[in-house]
Amino acid sequence: MTDRIAFQGEPGAYSHQACVETYPEMEALPCRTFEDTIAAVREGRARLAMVPVDNSTFGRVADIHHLLPSSGLHIVAEAFVRVHINLLALPGVRLDQIESAMSHTMLLGQCRAFLERHGIHRVTGADTAGSARQVAEAGEPAMAALASELAGETYGLDVIAHHIEDQGTNTTRFLVMAREPDFTPRGDDGMMTTFIFQVRNIPAALYKALGGFATNGVNMTKLESYMVNGSFTATQFYADIEGHPDDPAVARALDELDYFTSDITILGVYPADPRRHGDG
Repeated sequence: MTDRIAFQGEPGAYSHQACVETYPEMEALPCRTFEDTIAAVREGRARLAMVPVDNSTFGRVADIHHLLPSSGLHIVAEAFVRVHINLLALPGVRLDQIESAMSHTMLLGQCRAFLERHGIHRVTGADTAGSARQVAEAGEPAMAALASELAGETYGLDVIAHHIEDQGTNTTRFLVMAREPDFTPRGDDGMMTTFIFQVRNIPAALYKALGGFATNGVNMTKLESYMVNGSFTATQFYADIEGHPDDPAVARALDELDYFTSDITILGVYPADPRRHGDG
């Protein structure tokens, strides 16, 4: 199997940045869709997949939560990546020459103060790296892109303004997926366990199911719900907890959860990223 890590998007995307920062020794493989990214690992064209699941500003990446349970892959790591937004332009162009900037609508909204201060018109693009590529191909000195520094390097653009986002805390959490699970305790910051479950159709089932985590002192860092197969009566829950399934407290909590649920599937057991708590 080739030593590649797959990601969704064009070269220079923030998912590409996550691959380079987390696995610099691996070749990054761009894929058109999240489904293609997962398929690249399942079919052996890549060893790992880097997929975004949450953003501190915009919340969850909805498509991924629906794809994970049926992906056939397992979570083996997580990565937190700071989203720094930069103004990219053709080589030699000055900031006062820029009249418009292109990017994904979310990034345009995050740089509103900077763009208004410099009188730069916003142009919506399909994505960040694609906008950088379009600016490079168009060759218009008055047009810039909002994207990562990696996108600038990829498409031969200069960074004429660094880190122009309005808020300096925008972070995306990525999950690293592989064909085989790895339950080995590892890392220096504890372990995380991610699982999905459906509660039984009894009164207060969710309340009772989650009670075991509280009574056993297990910290649940994430709980998401979403419909299954378009049904309003079948709700699936996605959860992250701190700890390993073999930890006595976690094992007791999962046993209690099992009593009140119709299905539990562990999606992965992996080391906590030190940046989870603001370190690194």
